[in-house]
Amino acid sequence: MTVGRRRLLATAGTAIAGGCLTSPRRRSALDTDRYDHEDGTVVGFVGDVMLGRNLDECYGDGGRDPASVWSGVRPRLESLDGVFCNLECTLSTRGERFPDRAYYFRADPAWAVPALDGANVRFAALANNHLLDFGEPALRDTLAALDDGGIAHAGAGETATDARRPALVTVGDVDVAVVSFADHYAEYAATADRSGTAYLECDPENPDTRAAVDDALERASERDPDLLVASLHWGPNWVEYPDDRYREFGRWLIDRGVDLVHGHSAHVVQGVERYGEGVILHDAGDFVDDYVVKPELRNDRSFLYEVRLGDDGNLEQLRLVPVVIDDYAVHAATDADASWLHETMRERSAPFDTSYERDGDDLLLSL
Repeated sequence: MTVGRRRLLATAGTAIAGGCLTSPRRRSALDTDRYDHEDGTVVGFVGDVMLGRNLDECYGDGGRDPASVWSGVRPRLESLDGVFCNLECTLSTRGERFPDRAYYFRADPAWAVPALDGANVRFAALANNHLLDFGEPALRDTLAALDDGGIAHAGAGETATDARRPALVTVGDVDVAVVSFADHYAEYAATADRSGTAYLECDPENPDTRAAVDDALERASERDPDLLVASLHWGPNWVEYPDDRYREFGRWLIDRGVDLVHGHSAHVVQGVERYGEGVILHDAGDFVDDYVVKPELRNDRSFLYEVRLGDDGNLEQLRLVPVVIDDYAVHAATDADASWLHETMRERSAPFDTSYERDGDDLLLSL
């Protein structure tokens, strides 16, 4: 690697951790035999999946299996009935950069869609602050690529009505409806005559917010789902605890009939809250990316959140499986990674009176 290349990557906010090779210090794979899935449906939820920049360069040259980005975590992902993620990049090879953005994330769909398929991704949330990084043509390419790959999506579209349209995903024996919203950027919002994302302010007193949520949830209820999920790209980066406005908004959504709030955006894991009949994953953190690791926040460490559902879609159990990002791939956590994640999640869930049991390296929460 040239000196110029190192400087370029440093200014772009990336970290070089040994190229595209799997680190030998990582465990080879997650345990897929911790429990069987015959008793109910199990859906995996993960945070930000960013396949652009260095990952695109690493895996998009045609010389590597796209699914190797999941490393030893892949068997665990495949064992689930489906995986839901936030797609933190656009899938395209064209478009012009949106003005005045610090970071631009784009991946070639030729490898990125097979990679998502290799992770058993059945749904991708698109309402976020990167889907319009390369303008409307790249957004349209993303929609087409996911459609061609059979991956459901919500949160973006040709108009605001399209962007608010819920996705219906059948996983196991359960029909899951998902709505997707983001509270940044307002400039990326879809309108009546412009492609974009499903933008809203996380304030239930805001009439535009109420209208957007009412529209999405009404259309979702028409599909008579067993489980209703709201996937939200909300709040600022690098925040370990959500502030009151986001706590209140998540609870308001549960009161409106949402069963599970799938939060992401902070780039770090936040706590889990049981509220009423629902569950709020305040932030699932980063699942895979090329970002610089902040030592005090360890944004390279997160969880695979496995939600066990009954036959009627009722929430029965949440299992938190520790993972870590290294060498442009997601890996099973080491003992040190897992120990840090256990302690951190207990601390960040304490304000919600959420406590966990241990099952090997995993944390368990009965619902």
